[in-house]
Amino acid sequence: MAVYANFSVDSGISFTTTLTVEGLDGMVFDLTGYTARGQIRKTYLSTTAVDFVTEINEPVHGKLVLHLSAVTTATMKPGRYQFDVEIVSAAIVMRVVEGQIEVNPRITRPS
Repeated sequence: MAVYANFSVDSGISFTTTLTVEGLDGMVFDLTGYTARGQIRKTYLSTTAVDFVTEINEPVHGKLVLHLSAVTTATMKPGRYQFDVEIVSAAIVMRVVEGQIEVNPRITRPS
C-alpha cells in the first residue's frame, strides 16, 4: 500500500504537506480510528531520527498531514535522508508512504 514520494525541504523553514491515503483498490482509505507516525533518518540503519508531527485531519477522506517546524529543519544537516510514514490502529500497522527528503542549505539566517 505504500507509495513513493520525494520531498525537498529548506533548512530553517517550516515544511507541511497533506497526503491522501489510498487503499490497494485505489480508493480513499478511511483513517477513522488510526493514528500516524513517521520518521526521517540519514540512512535506513541510522540510530538517530527526526520525527514528523502527524495529524489525521479528515479521516473519512484519507487526509494525513506531515509537518516539520522551522526549528526542526534548522537542526538537520543539508543532504539526502530516507523517511517513511505509518498508520496505526489497535491491531494494524501499515506503511503508507516512503521516500527521500532533500534538505537544502539555508543562506538567510536570523541575525
